[in-house]
Amino acid sequence: MKSSELFNPTLREVPSEAEILSHQLLLRGGFIRKTSGGVYSYLPLAFRVLSKIMNIVREEMNRAGGQELIMPIIQPAELWQESGRWDVYGEEMFRLKDRHNRPFALGPTHEEIITTLVNQDVHSYRDLPLLLYQIQNKYRDEIRPRFGLMRGREFIMKDLYSFDMDQAGLDLSYTKMYDAYNRIFARLNLKYRVVEADSGAIGGNESHEFMVLAETGEAEIVYCDKCSYAANVEKAECSPEEPAGVVRVELKTVEKVHTPGVRTVEDVMEKLAEPVHNIAKTLIYWADGEYVGAVIRGDRELNEIKFKNLLGCNDLIIADENQVREALGVSVGSLGPVGAGFKVYADLEIPAMQNLVCGANQDDYHLINVNLGRDFVPEMIADLRNAIKGDKCPVCTGGLDTTRGIEVGHIFKLGIKYSQSMKATFLDNSGQERPFIMGCYGIGVSRTMAAAVEQNNDENGIIWPIPIAPYQVIIVPVNTKKSDQMDLAWSLYEQLLAQGIEVIIDDRDERAGVKFKDADLIGIPLRITIGPKALQENKVEIKKRWEKDPVLVAVDRAVDETAHILKL
Repeated sequence: MKSSELFNPTLREVPSEAEILSHQLLLRGGFIRKTSGGVYSYLPLAFRVLSKIMNIVREEMNRAGGQELIMPIIQPAELWQESGRWDVYGEEMFRLKDRHNRPFALGPTHEEIITTLVNQDVHSYRDLPLLLYQIQNKYRDEIRPRFGLMRGREFIMKDLYSFDMDQAGLDLSYTKMYDAYNRIFARLNLKYRVVEADSGAIGGNESHEFMVLAETGEAEIVYCDKCSYAANVEKAECSPEEPAGVVRVELKTVEKVHTPGVRTVEDVMEKLAEPVHNIAKTLIYWADGEYVGAVIRGDRELNEIKFKNLLGCNDLIIADENQVREALGVSVGSLGPVGAGFKVYADLEIPAMQNLVCGANQDDYHLINVNLGRDFVPEMIADLRNAIKGDKCPVCTGGLDTTRGIEVGHIFKLGIKYSQSMKATFLDNSGQERPFIMGCYGIGVSRTMAAAVEQNNDENGIIWPIPIAPYQVIIVPVNTKKSDQMDLAWSLYEQLLAQGIEVIIDDRDERAGVKFKDADLIGIPLRITIGPKALQENKVEIKKRWEKDPVLVAVDRAVDETAHILKL
């Protein structure tokens, strides 16, 4: 490919709309262009990267026994109503009606379609197991599309669905996909970690996320420094433990104290001279038509996913000051669990807190010497907080550490969530009708491309991992008007192509510095520079994108050395 013919509109300045590095570099490097909020066109270089990711995914899905198909993007509402998700999925679903006023959705995922499809034609245990997958665009009407390809409204995804006759079969299918995903991300040359995760709107009782590690990752990961335990912070389990140095003391009588202007935990610490581990804060939420409160230690952060799962509600929305004032006649900063006019749930740490401080459910007052059991009884005591660095591992005696990552893959054990509600059944070996046991397994293909950029870049641009680079080599003749440079450039170009190496020749009449900047920006792994000084010694420069300095290589060794670096 000639650079002069390549549709690659690079940008010198960082676009104002781009918030994170991958968004900035993919725009600047001429990989993507915005069509509307969260919707992008993939230009030729991006298409080559995506194709390579898809090919690796496809090879590993086929190796694991998957069969590729394609399902419709437009999905009839009645299938989602049958599964019970039409109302549950929420406003992220793109909904539309045809000319006959029949409701449809643009597919955010395909559990309903695949369940119906298999139920139509698979009737016996002899036809199981089945692993069916597709690579296709998906649609989710994000309330705030952002971060380029990380949080879009249209994106490319691989989704595979497994159908088994029993739990043992599902466990085997799940293991196959778990292993296949590990092979995929290893082949992509990405640093990643597998973590336990919450199943969310997809459902099921077990799931794992595959996280590409990056400081800019939107998800926080906790992991043990001794064992293999790792989890998304949304899922990470917290073990109750008393703060260091706490000893059991006599329970004191509850007192109401005047605390004018005290609204925050920090205010309470200053006004009452109380340590933070002795202060309980009450957070109030609107959950499916009623107010509910969560009581956690003052220095902890409530995990809304855990709280929502505990309540089993569809919507969980934190109440603002005006709502609380209108409903309960008190400010948010004065809420507490004693005599609360709403259901209260307590975190696992609360029972260990003695003579604690909390809001009095009266403006400008707090209660001291409050104790769970004697002064208030919650609806339930459960793990409600976010795990943090230094917490005790829930599996072993180690401590938890934290890092950040980008979710690029997610696998779920669905069980009978969809097959039962949609009456998708088969006949077992005794002639009994039974629901399919299902799993689903997704990889964000376009998101993986962005995650690779977040993990592999420097001040000059992208550094593509070799397996997914749009081209493997770029040949840069310093002066295209010099016939000796161009003759050698074309000779090396043809030799590299004959070796099956993907190569660009920068034949533009531009300064060498401009060509070098563009090559670094778009992240081509190897650059072969043909300049007058090296050429006098019958040598060329080969520079690895991830290293600072080039090396001089004899012309007759250039092709072999390039193939060796690329490990072809």
